[in-house]
Amino acid sequence: MVPWNVTRLRVLPGRRLEVAFADGLCGIVDLSRDRLDGVLAPLADDSVFALARIENGAVTWPNGIGFAPDAMYDEVLAMQCAPA
Repeated sequence: MVPWNVTRLRVLPGRRLEVAFADGLCGIVDLSRDRLDGVLAPLADDSVFALARIENGAVTWPNGIGFAPDAMYDEVLAMQCAPA
């Protein structure tokens, strides 16, 4: 089992993704702070962003854009462990 494979996905407003991983870790990946330019520019359109799906354990879009699930896992894990 690869712990960072995405097993559940929900698109949230404001270019955020609620994800769950194979090992049970779940949380929010916030892409609203990221510059979506160049190859990522289509994701700045909310209607395109809403087309996110899971493909082979990674979050992808119909236009071929995808995000590395291990990086998403690390982001969620860091938020879970951040001091209050």
